[in-house]
Amino acid sequence: MKIWTSEHTFEHSWDTIVQAAWKKYPNPLNPAVIGTDVLDRKVDNKGVLKTHRLMTTQWGLPNWAKKILGQDENAYGSEHSEVDPKAKTMTLKSKNLTWCNLVTIDEKLVYAPHPEDSSKTHLKQEAVVNIKGVPLSSYLENMITQNINNNAQKGREGLEWVVRKIKVEAETLQTEAATFTKDTFHTIHKVESLFNRDGSL
Repeated sequence: MKIWTSEHTFEHSWDTIVQAAWKKYPNPLNPAVIGTDVLDRKVDNKGVLKTHRLMTTQWGLPNWAKKILGQDENAYGSEHSEVDPKAKTMTLKSKNLTWCNLVTIDEKLVYAPHPEDSSKTHLKQEAVVNIKGVPLSSYLENMITQNINNNAQKGREGLEWVVRKIKVEAETLQTEAATFTKDTFHTIHKVESLFNRDGSL
């Protein structure tokens, strides 16, 4: 069994990071995740948003490792998430469905406001990898753990990419709204000028 943990601080508010997390995929900076499908979503009586998603990924293992585990081109995982707007926490728990008879990968991510600066977001991430009944199990556990570490870094970069994209979209909408308002007032002014000059249209 191999346990991996990591922590990271985002220079963005919790609300911004959560918004970006829902728009994270597809992402050019984290191509390991091919797609996501929402299987269930509901809000409980405490106001907590609960979502169950199917994740389609590529592990990026070498061919010899695929021969040991199986020849699946894509790997699938089940993700359960909870967003508590009152406590300001977003918790994601996922486990693999592909090769689950040989490999178990349990991951957990928790996003929360940074305890020392609420304008930032603290991410705590952990994964437990366990392989049984196959050759080179310890070596494969280390390889998969390293893969998780690499994808975690790509995931953070991907989240930053989404945050920038959201900000650009917001600025574009703001500019378009300002232009629309300016054009509208210009049109109203022209109509008023016609009325003032001729007294009628």
